[in-house]
Amino acid sequence: MDKVRLGIIGIGNMGTNHSKSLIEGKVPELELAAISDRQESRRDWAKENLPESVVIFEEGKDLIESGVCDAVLIAVPHYQHPELSIMALSQGLHVLCEKPAGVYTKQVREMNEAAEKSDRVFAMMFNQRTNCIYRKMHELVTSGELGAIKRVNWIVTDWYRTQSYYDSGSWRATWDGEGGGVLLNQCPHNMDLIQWICGMPSKVQAFCHNGKWHDIEVEDDVTAYLEYPNGATGVFVTTTADAPGTNRFEITLEMGKLVCENDKLTLHKLAVNERTFCKTAKGGFDTPECTVTEVETDGENEQHVGVMKAFAGKILHGTPLIAEGVEGISGLTLSNAMHLSSWLNQAVELPFDEDLFLEELNKRRNSSRKKEGSGVVFDTEGSY
Repeated sequence: MDKVRLGIIGIGNMGTNHSKSLIEGKVPELELAAISDRQESRRDWAKENLPESVVIFEEGKDLIESGVCDAVLIAVPHYQHPELSIMALSQGLHVLCEKPAGVYTKQVREMNEAAEKSDRVFAMMFNQRTNCIYRKMHELVTSGELGAIKRVNWIVTDWYRTQSYYDSGSWRATWDGEGGGVLLNQCPHNMDLIQWICGMPSKVQAFCHNGKWHDIEVEDDVTAYLEYPNGATGVFVTTTADAPGTNRFEITLEMGKLVCENDKLTLHKLAVNERTFCKTAKGGFDTPECTVTEVETDGENEQHVGVMKAFAGKILHGTPLIAEGVEGISGLTLSNAMHLSSWLNQAVELPFDEDLFLEELNKRRNSSRKKEGSGVVFDTEGSY
């Protein structure tokens, strides 16, 4: 096999973008073989815009069982991610799942168990892991050369969305359709990156404001406090309502500080470990010597295309994925903990009570409002 025949389940904002990348030849080892979408308007778009060889289905289940694909890319509303992934794996298909892995960890745990029993490739679409700056931060922090983490601050408020965006889909920004707001739609990338680079916190206290800035029932403004096993602390702030927004990721360690902002990574490197300096310096106002440099990276940032190239490479050649599918549960654990903390108005320790989380989520699903979506599909270029 020199090419992997891929089926895309869901031709909304992201599925459309992925299909265009494939037919433009951006991922040479993936061939678009089929798509499915429940909306007739999206199937009509596919008939008009995709090659005649692409088979069109209404249901993802039918695409999975058709035999025309070797692999699937799942880009449907979040609750369906685990269900369709499990179905595809059981049919012997490789799976690339859009973020988030699911809505609640109990559901995703079942998906991971199915993947671990399978011999198929299972990957997550964590495209931000391809970003050279985040890769460099991961390398510097996890290598230990900068010492232990002391503090983490990430203010990421450049996820601006209009009311029109939220009105575009009947499932969007509802507890029953989407399962959450900014934490579950825009921030799975940040949830994944913060744990990938800094590790998982042991305690979370979060304040999630529902429909603060938009006519929606889920959160569009979040401030969370994090505590780590080694005593480090962190603050995570996000919203879809700040214009202009900010994206500043700062990690303070024993040997200095990393600052990621404006597509640059800056290292404030101490000459000596701060903990040692604190205990040995003679002057009360002494500060350790510090040099500031912009960190060089390889400059590569292939985003979704990079994830798809790695997915094909793993299937055909056994080369590494950008993100293993089973890793999707980690970032979701973090966002679930934030939701649960806000719902209970108290700090939540990790691991949290997954049954309690589902009980609280279902309360909100049961009172979730039904709405009609406009059906508009937006160009996602530059939105990530």
